[in-house]
Amino acid sequence: MALDIAWHEIQEQHDALAATLVNPALDSAKRRTLQKEMSRLATLLSRHQEIQALDQKIQETRVQAQANNDPELAALFQDEISSLSAERVKTELSLEELMFPADPMDDRSVYLEIRAGTGGQEAALFAGDLLRMYSNYALKRGWKVSIEDASPTDLGGYKEVIVHIAGPGVYGDLKHESGVHRVQRVPATEGSGRIHTSTATVAVLPEADDIDISINPNDLRIDTYRSGGAGGQHVNRTDSAVRITHLPTGLVVACQDERSQHKNRAKALKVLQSRLLAAQMKQQNQQMSEKRREQVGTGERAEKVRTYNFPQNRITDHQVDLTLKNLDVVIEGDLDTIIQALREKERADRRKKPLV
Repeated sequence: MALDIAWHEIQEQHDALAATLVNPALDSAKRRTLQKEMSRLATLLSRHQEIQALDQKIQETRVQAQANNDPELAALFQDEISSLSAERVKTELSLEELMFPADPMDDRSVYLEIRAGTGGQEAALFAGDLLRMYSNYALKRGWKVSIEDASPTDLGGYKEVIVHIAGPGVYGDLKHESGVHRVQRVPATEGSGRIHTSTATVAVLPEADDIDISINPNDLRIDTYRSGGAGGQHVNRTDSAVRITHLPTGLVVACQDERSQHKNRAKALKVLQSRLLAAQMKQQNQQMSEKRREQVGTGERAEKVRTYNFPQNRITDHQVDLTLKNLDVVIEGDLDTIIQALREKERADRRKKPLV
């Protein structure tokens, strides 16, 4: 539990930081960093002291209850013990959140990229199903959904689609969706009734801020071309679509959703920033994993994250070994049970990491 740590060591670290901060030679950046860390340790110590005070109150109230023979007073003492115990649980949970903080990216909006994998037209149709599932879930949460770029197929699926989902806590809810999603069903294109297995890949990228990723304009090659898809005469006359290549990494981002070349360029740059941020996060997590010999955060996870079995109306998330028999409901956007299980696993994994 959160209390099973050496609190005297936390106090010693806090006192050492306080002593360091009196040094007038400290530069402002270093001083801010040390002040932030000392404040964090002070909050931990304060919360721990609150728990100790509650423990003492609970123990004193129990002694009073045992020494009293009046049934009415005994009931009042018991109510007080229950109230104090509930407050203690709440305070300890608060302490654990401070000790093992969530991913600082959790509150960000995301770029959700869905690509058809193995399976031809059926894989593209499945990519369309995933797009509808995530869009419905996002709208239910009150988030804003907009398609940034898409390559639709003749049958209504997608070879590739990039969606921007904006709102509070989007990345925290959707980040574990990244990976390979596998579908087992009889395709609409199958005449003999045989069950096929197809896949689609999902990538969830936290939206980058300018302060996260700075891109040198000299590292970019920007090409323009005529948009495809709907748009009437406009797409035949205007080179509004934009393709940006990041030369150092080879990453390519295209956007043709807007009629304005300027708007498409701005959108493509935001997607590129988010892809570079995701690559940076992955590299950092891999380095941390090597140091601790364990996986951390979004660095590496099993390639196949979920299986959608339509004939049996079954969905299985392999990250938490969770199987549900309501695929028909989940595929329409009811992801709450799965996402809750994934977030609980993440919280449990955070508690295994060292505090300092």
